[in-house]
Amino acid sequence: MQCVILAGGRGTRLGRLTADRPKALVDVAGRPFLEYQLELLRRSGAREVVLCVGYLGSLIEDTIGDGSRLGLSVRYSYDGPEPLGTAGAARKALPLLDGTFLVTYGDTLLSVDHAEVARAHASSGLPALMTVLENENSLRPSNAVVDGPLVVSYGKDPPPEGARWIDYGLLAFDRDVIASSTAPDLEPVLAKLADERRLAAYRVEERFYEIGDEAGLAETTEFVRASPRFSELRRKDTSSR
Repeated sequence: MQCVILAGGRGTRLGRLTADRPKALVDVAGRPFLEYQLELLRRSGAREVVLCVGYLGSLIEDTIGDGSRLGLSVRYSYDGPEPLGTAGAARKALPLLDGTFLVTYGDTLLSVDHAEVARAHASSGLPALMTVLENENSLRPSNAVVDGPLVVSYGKDPPPEGARWIDYGLLAFDRDVIASSTAPDLEPVLAKLADERRLAAYRVEERFYEIGDEAGLAETTEFVRASPRFSELRRKDTSSR
């Protein structure tokens, strides 16, 4: 199982916290946020991660290295001097990618079984899959309409009429979907697939946590500190970093 983490954003909503580090390395309960993401991926059976990095991306590579310390193989794809967008970053990473892969975001902590999502994508027979959470506008504005096994409408600005679900933050793609796209961002790619009834839906029940702003960071930190699943990682000696 291969997973792409999109971690190229500047994190401007975090203010001074990202003045000298990328958002993925912001401190959460004593460790860089990205290490919690990687630990969850490792526990789900991932063995290879491709990090798409941009702003201060070299600091991410300096911190994570080849991933062996965390039980993973980690490789890097750099945006370059200008941000490429979510689809553009994935497209640039294609030389490193398999025929199918997962995609997630570098500011989101997900409790889903990543391996089960990969299996669901493989068995769907469709070129892409979106994990979705029934949201009813509670966490953020809902942006997806789900009908049985499919996402049939998707968009953020504006969201589709009747949207009750939200993009949970983990996607699965066949390589050709990204290779054939020219859009800078994933949103129009996913919207088109939904319109064509070619986007599978994987329903999850446990909410996501994200560090996109200071309120989200505080909430995520509280969750990590209280969650037994992260207790071992919190206790690990950080001196080797």
